[in-house]
Amino acid sequence: MSSRFRQSLTVFMLFSLCVLPVVCEAADDHIVPSPVLHQAVRIGAEARQTNLAKIEKFFSTEPAQNAFQTARIDPAKVSRAIALLNDEEVARLAAQSDKIQNELAAGALSNQQITYILIALATAVIILVIVAAK
Repeated sequence: MSSRFRQSLTVFMLFSLCVLPVVCEAADDHIVPSPVLHQAVRIGAEARQTNLAKIEKFFSTEPAQNAFQTARIDPAKVSRAIALLNDEEVARLAAQSDKIQNELAAGALSNQQITYILIALATAVIILVIVAAK
């Protein structure tokens, strides 16, 4: 996991813990109580961390590393780019990673298929980051 992402997550969590209670207390007629907001932020952060861990686990497998080498893609760059994706995109990528790992464990994919899938995933990540940057 990149240090930039950790710093961003830390700032986000500190902001959530410091500012949200003040805002919620100032608005007595607020519909959502502050403990509910805190729980939602915590659950969202935990889900993102879990999804990022799934993706990193998949990218660290031997077939994935071999596919990266074959396609001449730097896995570190892809990992850094993944940290820039929004929560929905990370969740979708984690779901695809899980599906591929299950198929890989069942022996349903060949090395060539894994290489093509990883190239497609890496390309999708790069395109999403470029689109998000604009």
